[in-house]
Amino acid sequence: MSPTRRTTRRSLARRRVPRAAALALLLATATACANDVPKADWSRGLLPDHVTEQAGVVQTLWNGAWIAALATGAVVIFLIVWAAIFHRKRKSAADLPPQVRYNLPIEMLYTLIPLVMVSVFFFFTARDSQVLTKVDGDATVKVKVEAYQWSWRFTTTVNGKTLAPVAGTPVSDYHQGPQLVLPTKTKVEFDLSTDDVIHSFWVPEFLFKRDVIPGIKEDSPGRKFEITTLGRTGIFAGRCAELCGVDHSRMLFNVKLVEPNEWNQYIATNQAGSAQ
Repeated sequence: MSPTRRTTRRSLARRRVPRAAALALLLATATACANDVPKADWSRGLLPDHVTEQAGVVQTLWNGAWIAALATGAVVIFLIVWAAIFHRKRKSAADLPPQVRYNLPIEMLYTLIPLVMVSVFFFFTARDSQVLTKVDGDATVKVKVEAYQWSWRFTTTVNGKTLAPVAGTPVSDYHQGPQLVLPTKTKVEFDLSTDDVIHSFWVPEFLFKRDVIPGIKEDSPGRKFEITTLGRTGIFAGRCAELCGVDHSRMLFNVKLVEPNEWNQYIATNQAGSAQ
């Protein structure tokens, strides 16, 4: 190979490295460009601080799953290390170390332990799923959530009286999206509907999301869920968590939790016809 070709290849290689590094940096920064990511904490398993009673159920299930997974991982690592140390062929020995194949008790143990683990996971998951999907129907505050490409419409009913709907358009900041105002320490019933494609109603501080699927009948339990808000006030980001079209990333909204006095003022102002 001539010196000229070597120099050319080295020059091209040096050019590719900065370009690859710049592309990697761009991808890394693009994944963290959203301003609606809640603060996570290691003590909560990297989940945000929740604002509903139902989210506490999710947090407990999540913590239990992590504990079980870490315990299982510790046992597996111990067995691997133990087998590598005590069941390896030594240079000074001509024979193989004792083998465990065709050992019926151990093979039964290998089968029964995973079966018990899966059964325990299934039991707690099924139990908590029933809690999260339970709808009593006695909530004083009911919210009809209508998802559309690419925003949301919230229609709140309080003790049978319907407030003016709040609708939005695609935005880049969740503070500019439609705002759903809810009182603290109150049971709220949600009814999800859409007429176009599948969306997903997600507030990270709720610790779970619900798909909004077109074609489900109005009286179907699959459209509804309930939460009971805690005493924490603030404005919390919400978004669509199901890819639904070109402006999916701008399908943002926010939930504002307020104290009872501010909630009563909001109802009075909203009933008066003032814009929110």
